[in-house]
Amino acid sequence: MLDYVRYYVHRFFYKIFHFKKEPNKTIAVAHRGASGYAPENTFAAFDLAIDMKADYLELDVRMTKDGLLAVIHDETIDRTTNGSGLVKNFTYEELKQFDAGAWFHRKFSGEKIPLLCDVLKKYRGKINFLIEVKEPKKQFGIVERLAKELIEKGDQQLNVVVQSFDTAFLQEFHSVLPSISLGVLIGYRHGAITEEHLQQYAAFATYINPNKALVTPKLVYMIHQSGMKIMPYTARDIHDIQHLMAMNVDGIITDYPDYLTSLPKSLSYSKRSRIR
Repeated sequence: MLDYVRYYVHRFFYKIFHFKKEPNKTIAVAHRGASGYAPENTFAAFDLAIDMKADYLELDVRMTKDGLLAVIHDETIDRTTNGSGLVKNFTYEELKQFDAGAWFHRKFSGEKIPLLCDVLKKYRGKINFLIEVKEPKKQFGIVERLAKELIEKGDQQLNVVVQSFDTAFLQEFHSVLPSISLGVLIGYRHGAITEEHLQQYAAFATYINPNKALVTPKLVYMIHQSGMKIMPYTARDIHDIQHLMAMNVDGIITDYPDYLTSLPKSLSYSKRSRIR
């Protein structure tokens, strides 16, 4: 009963002090770069996110056949390149031969699948990084490979958050490189997020990043009470972003980081809200 009293007290003061929260106070996380405007997980999308003054680049990593960390979301290259096949079946030299931009628009022809090390090198000191590890159970040695990559790039100087849906992976990674902040991704099918869940996650994680449909004022309050932060995914509509901001989330993962920074009035919302 006491927890619910605290919750409603929190909501009372939140409505007074936080409802008119300034947009630049909410962390703008560019989902796979500014992927609403440029091909996801490419330098074109990352450059645009920088131009739009995003706070974080969100990107996905998968291991190549030769053990390098390629920045790509899907298990195959079919959707986002002119090639076909599993990422893990190609060396990086082979992946570089494919076009990763023309599928989005011909003006992006020639974009390549980047390596994580090159992304960190290019943008270090310019923006923070939110790195999602895709399906770690399918990637033997991913914990050691990613930890080595971050250590070589100076993990103490990089502002990096590593996130995954796989909490076992996150716990293992935390034991190997505890200096890196971690985020627990929670999908819509997870169902209700309880205080017991949050207590477990707080032992190794700093962020809880749920599907936006799971976010409620009570959940935000519970996460903050657990000493963690919340950055929901993936907002592609200005109304969703305003709704999430009104619930006092810490950051928002979006294909359109300019919604949170300096949204040009001349751009049409209807043209910018298609979901891929």
